[in-house]
Amino acid sequence: MKVEKTEIADLLLLEPKLFGDARGFFYESYNRKTFAQVTGLDVEFVQDNHSRSSKNVLRGLHYQIRQPQGKLLRVIAGDIWDVAVDLRRSSASFGRWAATRLNAETPRMLWIPEGFAHGFMVLSAHAEVQYKTTDYYALEHERTLLWNDPALAIPWPLSGEPVMTDKDRRGTPLASADIFE
Repeated sequence: MKVEKTEIADLLLLEPKLFGDARGFFYESYNRKTFAQVTGLDVEFVQDNHSRSSKNVLRGLHYQIRQPQGKLLRVIAGDIWDVAVDLRRSSASFGRWAATRLNAETPRMLWIPEGFAHGFMVLSAHAEVQYKTTDYYALEHERTLLWNDPALAIPWPLSGEPVMTDKDRRGTPLASADIFE
């Protein structure tokens, strides 16, 4: 498995080894031992999530202020633009974001550690995203960072108005958001 650092040190792109032939391909999407060896992290995943979304759907930017979730995310159908925002006040990259394009054509995955808000926008006709989390979903601790906060200036690749929930549309700006120490 290859590891590629992003502009935010703790946010990692992972690319498992792909074995392909005339039949198609095979790859090991997760192996705890390999993940620990290449990242230096020994995490325990407790929940798997799967979403399907249509073109221009924007989900996020979500996080949990208590029971924060590290996420290992991959796209199994379609194409997305994925964004993570560092909300750890003690981090040198606090308030910065990083984005990457993920799709089903490549086995790349994104490791998003605890303390980040996360969201994505669907670029293809539809996309299916699977991700593992290091803690359970807790509605009472969920927060939404404002997707279009001018202080973040995230250049979402919009083609028209994004399709979103009211909760996501009314997220909290970074300046008044609950953050991590």
